[in-house]
Amino acid sequence: MIGSTDSRPSISGDGASTITAEAIAALVSGELIGDGKTAVSGVAPLDRADASHLSILSSGKYAPMMATTKAGVVLVDPEFRDAAGAPRARIIVKQPLEKLLSLLPRFYPQESPAPGVASTARIGKGASLGERVSVGEYTIIGARAKLGDGVVIGPHCIIGDGVSIGDGTRLWPGVTINSGATLGARTVIHSGARIACDGFGYVFRDGAHQKIPHVGRCIIGDDVEIGANTTIDRGSIDDTVVGNGTKIDNLVQIGHNVRIGEKCLLIAQVGIAGSATIGDGAVLAGQAGVSGHISIGAGARVAAQAGVFGDIPAGETWSGYPARPHREALRASAALFKLAGMMRRLEKLLGEADST
Repeated sequence: MIGSTDSRPSISGDGASTITAEAIAALVSGELIGDGKTAVSGVAPLDRADASHLSILSSGKYAPMMATTKAGVVLVDPEFRDAAGAPRARIIVKQPLEKLLSLLPRFYPQESPAPGVASTARIGKGASLGERVSVGEYTIIGARAKLGDGVVIGPHCIIGDGVSIGDGTRLWPGVTINSGATLGARTVIHSGARIACDGFGYVFRDGAHQKIPHVGRCIIGDDVEIGANTTIDRGSIDDTVVGNGTKIDNLVQIGHNVRIGEKCLLIAQVGIAGSATIGDGAVLAGQAGVSGHISIGAGARVAAQAGVFGDIPAGETWSGYPARPHREALRASAALFKLAGMMRRLEKLLGEADST
């Protein structure tokens, strides 16, 4: 049956949200099997859940865990509807993981800091703060900076002169946004990130490396997320641009004048050299390295630890070092693994020839 009770969660004494199976079924439009009054107040994997937890079964790999799980409620893909196991309630729903993501904020609601400026913060001359802005302890906001409505700036952040930050954007503690940066709305930047730093640009002249002044901007779009300790350089004489909806993991380096399209994914420790262009929807997996002045097409995929030295057409998947089309890279790796055996056979033949 489909749960039809009030879907609003109750709050337990320790501040955690408690939701019944009936309410969960209503929220995800799923089929409830079992005790709809079963209440859960957290989320855990099948093998570590107890009666107070919601869990999911969305892959056959984890079906054996269903037989022994102690979870109170389980979201179950229709394919595993009859999987062995005895949770007090199971909810049959397509794409359980996607449904779980929509439930997490109800189990673990995050409260934004109260609006206001901490007494230890410093606000520069001519800075403009919108409505409901929160500025944390020891934060410095430079002259002429502009913060939109609902912006949250954590403790120990530095906002440079003239920086513009869009509505609803949040900076976690210890973020530095240097002059020349513009941040869109609803962007999230995690601790330790450094935005609009000078890029690595020099000209060898008069026996020394002479620094190229960086006067370009660093433009971050709407709904972007930037991970902890990621660095994004400002442009030299052009702009560095990150498109709307792009998500960037921790410890990523983006050089000057790079242009990244919309809804891209850049996973941990990716490095992109100056003036590279990344098309909309591209995915760069962990530790991929991209050389400067090249283009990666829209929807392209770059595998983990790939080294990209040439343009990648739109929609293609490349891997390896140097990066090449994925199937070609697999064939090259397979041939390399065969090389040792071929060498042993060749040495044996040469030895036999020498002995005759």
